Amino acid sequence: MGITKTEIFTEQQNEIATLAKAFGHPARVAILQHLFKINACICGDLVEEIGLAQPTISQHLKELKNLGLIKGSIEGTSICYCIATENWIKMKKVMLQFLDQDISKESCC
Repeated sequence: MGITKTEIFTEQQNEIATLAKAFGHPARVAILQHLFKINACICGDLVEEIGLAQPTISQHLKELKNLGLIKGSIEGTSICYCIATENWIKMKKVMLQFLDQDISKESCC
């Protein structure tokens, strides 16, 4: 795989691309939907809910946590995950601003 050369893109372009990774796999979308539905979750519950192996769920949770969209707290031998509200609101603002761009009425082709 080649180098992405992120330094040639604006900070906003890099931020949008990074945030879009959260939606780049259906398992991460399913995890986010489940966390919104119950507002907290223990990793084992996600294995049952989504139907993927524990290591796979853990990798997706790690990616979402690295993106800052979820946070986790240790409860005994498990980690309880939930949506990182402030970061989610920030992500929505960035993505909505990007997605709210309109195509001019004139056709370019």
